[in-house]
Amino acid sequence: MSALLTEPFLVSLLFGAVTAGLPLLLAGLGEQISEKAGVLNIGLEGMMLVGAYTGFVATYHTGSFWLGFLAGGAGGMCAALIVLLLCIRSGLNQIVIGIAITVGAEGLTSLLHFVQFSRSYPRLAAAPALALPGLSNLPILGKGLFSHNPLVYLTVILVGALTWVFRSTYLGLSLEAAGNKPAALDAAGVDVVRTRSIAVLCTGFLAGLGGAYMANVGAGIFVPFITGGAGVIGIVLAMLARGRPLMVMVGAALFGASLAMTTALQVAGIDVPTDVVQMLPFAVVMAVLVLFGRHSMLPPALGTPYVRGER
Repeated sequence: MSALLTEPFLVSLLFGAVTAGLPLLLAGLGEQISEKAGVLNIGLEGMMLVGAYTGFVATYHTGSFWLGFLAGGAGGMCAALIVLLLCIRSGLNQIVIGIAITVGAEGLTSLLHFVQFSRSYPRLAAAPALALPGLSNLPILGKGLFSHNPLVYLTVILVGALTWVFRSTYLGLSLEAAGNKPAALDAAGVDVVRTRSIAVLCTGFLAGLGGAYMANVGAGIFVPFITGGAGVIGIVLAMLARGRPLMVMVGAALFGASLAMTTALQVAGIDVPTDVVQMLPFAVVMAVLVLFGRHSMLPPALGTPYVRGER
């Protein structure tokens, strides 16, 4: 037990929780936007995979992590266009299309990776980190929480910004109405299809950005199926957060810590079977769903295509 209270273990756990949790946070925030507007984005995992691949390729060829992040977000938006065209515009089943996006993205990125990198498996240099003045000097917390890539701090700001948008702006009200009472929103003169389309594109961008961070910063390499179920966890986070971005961040930190446990235990010199530790995030998902799933509040029109004039 004393090994779990040492500084190396705690720093490794905190640092790993942030690194592993940020993609979950970005994906969960994106899914939350989509679900508020009434779109169940089951293809989140596929959008993260596309973002991870395009982000890695862009960073590998340009040397710029920021261009890689933008490319990852753009890749996620391209995958989200399929949801926009087939589900929002054409009214097809959102669950079926979402599954197809994930399966298609897994196959496409695996094929592209095999063609380009199967013989070399290139790695990226370490991502730049920003140590916050003063805070980064704190014992344990400084190295664990305040010495990360700038995208981490921008995402924390995004959590606050989305909280404000959801609670205090006309845009947030429109998003909520698109998921709760789309006919009423339409009657008020707001285009429901356009509102949902914007929400889905934002979801794609954030999911792709999370995938790019996972490949470029978290791993420094792209391998097929790198997301490993992160999109599914993002969907769970969004559903359980009840429209509160802060709760998505709390959940992402919890799941990130469970994902980081393998490395932290190795640093502490504790011999635990890797398979047992890697099972932790999904065991946590099931436990959280059992405990809190029945209390989740989902929009009444979630997953239902909107057609003007239909009741």
